[in-house]
Amino acid sequence: MQFKRKHLLGLYDVTKEEIETILDNASLMKHILSQNSKKTPHLQGKSIITLFYENSTRTRMSFELAAKYMSASAANISASASSVAKGETLIDTGRNLDMMGCDLIVIRHPMSGAPHLLSKYTKASIINAGDGLNEHPTQALLDMYSIREAKGQIEGLNVTIVGDVFHSRVARSNIWGLKTMGAKVTICAPSTLLPPELEKTGVKVTTNVREAARGADVVMALRIQKERQHSGYYPSLREYSNIFGINKEVISLAKKDAIIMHPGPINRGVELTSDVADSGRSVILEQVQNGVAVRMALLYLMTRRNMDEIIN
Repeated sequence: MQFKRKHLLGLYDVTKEEIETILDNASLMKHILSQNSKKTPHLQGKSIITLFYENSTRTRMSFELAAKYMSASAANISASASSVAKGETLIDTGRNLDMMGCDLIVIRHPMSGAPHLLSKYTKASIINAGDGLNEHPTQALLDMYSIREAKGQIEGLNVTIVGDVFHSRVARSNIWGLKTMGAKVTICAPSTLLPPELEKTGVKVTTNVREAARGADVVMALRIQKERQHSGYYPSLREYSNIFGINKEVISLAKKDAIIMHPGPINRGVELTSDVADSGRSVILEQVQNGVAVRMALLYLMTRRNMDEIIN
């Protein structure tokens, strides 16, 4: 399938065929990562900007490495060290980057909808690297790639997601993507960390982590956002860990060949015990490598689309 999408703002409206195209191309890109020389000419002559208004390690570095591995002209902008700190608006920043000949902007922003706004005022393609409480589509894509790589398929699998779902843009993108790919999704969290009307998305919802883990093919823990602890969503990290943490006893309820995932960074002893995070069933480090491959695939596909058949 030819990839025609100009922007990747979320997975809400991305089709199964589009996701499969991205994952198939990521398999080819991962082969490049295994070579001694990782330099390819795929993006030669293209300019990629990472525009991050929030801190990031894995997402930002994987995008920047992906661009450099494929010979793009890559640059990064941190809001704190740019004209944003002087009061420049997001729209003006985007227009200025357009005039510099930028082909694609990767943006992370604390406000939901910021990538959508930017896409309306720039000629460059936009990839959402996380916006507020909305979506984080490339994380979900690398998660799906990791699942497919480990299990051979996504359709029909029981995928359990445990943690701070209310504040998690990773969870939202994974719900849309996994449901599109035919997985059965179970969401588990304290009732205070469950978005309202979540069942309407077609997922199973529970507040019992053992019930959620039972029979799962994939168990994905989400980061507990310690910075929100003062808001009283749960009494303490210790209590959260005791009730919702994934330990050997909880993971023993999943299928024998179940895999363990986490988007990172891990709060060890809170979402996951170290013996679970470092076990042979964990694919957490593989997720990091797969993130580079998936982002290489996206950069390639979005800079090679047919301009006459763009889906806005």
